[in-house]
Amino acid sequence: MSNVLILVLEIIYALTIVSVIIVVISENKNPLKTLSWVMVLIFLPFIGLIWYLTFGQDFTKKQVISKRMYNKLKRRPLDEIGALETFVYPEEHYNLIKLLKNVDNTPLLGGNSVEFFTNASDKYFVLLKDIENAKHHIHIVYYVFMDDEMGNKIKDALIKKSLEGVEVRLIYDGFGSRKTKKSFWEDMRKAGIESEPFLKLALPKFTSRLNYRNHRKIVVIDGKVGYMGGINIADRYVKGFEWGQWRDTHVRIEGKSVQGLQSVFLIDWFFVTQTLITSRNYFPELPIFGDVSMQIVNSGPLSNDDEMSLGMLQAIYDAKKSIFIQTPYFIPPDSMSQALQAAAKRGLDVRIMVSAKSDVPLVQLASQSFIKQILKSGVKVYMYEDGFLHSKLMVFDNSLTLIGSVNFDFRSFEHNFEVEAFIYDEGVAEKALQIFVQDQHKSQIVSLRNWMKRPKRQKFMESFMRLFAPLM
Repeated sequence: MSNVLILVLEIIYALTIVSVIIVVISENKNPLKTLSWVMVLIFLPFIGLIWYLTFGQDFTKKQVISKRMYNKLKRRPLDEIGALETFVYPEEHYNLIKLLKNVDNTPLLGGNSVEFFTNASDKYFVLLKDIENAKHHIHIVYYVFMDDEMGNKIKDALIKKSLEGVEVRLIYDGFGSRKTKKSFWEDMRKAGIESEPFLKLALPKFTSRLNYRNHRKIVVIDGKVGYMGGINIADRYVKGFEWGQWRDTHVRIEGKSVQGLQSVFLIDWFFVTQTLITSRNYFPELPIFGDVSMQIVNSGPLSNDDEMSLGMLQAIYDAKKSIFIQTPYFIPPDSMSQALQAAAKRGLDVRIMVSAKSDVPLVQLASQSFIKQILKSGVKVYMYEDGFLHSKLMVFDNSLTLIGSVNFDFRSFEHNFEVEAFIYDEGVAEKALQIFVQDQHKSQIVSLRNWMKRPKRQKFMESFMRLFAPLM
């Protein structure tokens, strides 16, 4: 290749990079994210450009679903369940409940029961029984649905119900379930199951879709039983890794709040099929299953509001005694980090539990760069050492529990399609606290002195990866 041709290619590449940088700046994103992308483009030639084309573009500018249709789907449970304004809001969480209702059309629904699962085996066992007992429909969304031993058990159970005449609809994420063979989904479709990928990774739209994933884990059975949390469908949730077990948290809900999960599923279903489902058959009248009230919050890049961030920030601001957080990845936006530090400085008992070992080492490096700062403010940090902690559980003041698919990181807050239950009940909070304390016994508390003594090379690598934290 001649020197002239090389020079021409270098000029073309330089002009391309400059053009992309101008586009990035013009998008008016978070300044930290903009700066991170500029650094990637400048310091990682070619790789940075490919990375931006894959993860940096905003497909949400395209009208995939109209605001009118989105609001109609969001309001359907309100229309079916009836008047809710007479429900008495817990006074200590009044501001949070009103906030979520105003930004997300999220009703406060009572009459629920909640059952916790802290290992996948128990969850799968009960889920299979509920599938067996289904009478009208089964709706499923999973980020990961593998074609391994557990995946085939669930598949066989779903096929059996479909052949019995039960409606089965399933959404799997195109990226999270990318290793699952096509024949696995075809077996379901042949049995009458409506099985659809969420944002299928196929050219030419591959690069605009990869960055936006459906991270939810939802099951709705007959409109009255629901599942949500961190446990996907795969053997590793039972068998773990070579270096340890997989520790996760999931909940089974009975009651009116399941209809909030139903609403989230139907929004996703319309998104992937352009089929609108709003029949009353999917929102049946339900008896009282318990005295637990909650809001089911749906977030993602289709919405104009940062529902999840706003809700969690309000919960932190409202807390008066304690904040306990379990998360596999701790890469908080500045607003979250500062709110937690302010809470600790107000005298609250603020505890954050993360895994000592991660399934994504580079993300863990970025995570660890945030620890020194929060330790200095008085936040207690625990490293879970009995395997991989994938649990997404938060407890505020022994009265508010958050459980769902949301990690405490930029990706969950800004890019992923997520779902979270805001549960207002002291009994549920007590059970959640017991889970946290049990895990605390298997964790090592981090002291600021020992954290500062770690090798300089380790701390530099963490600081370097933090530069890319807004992109993770």
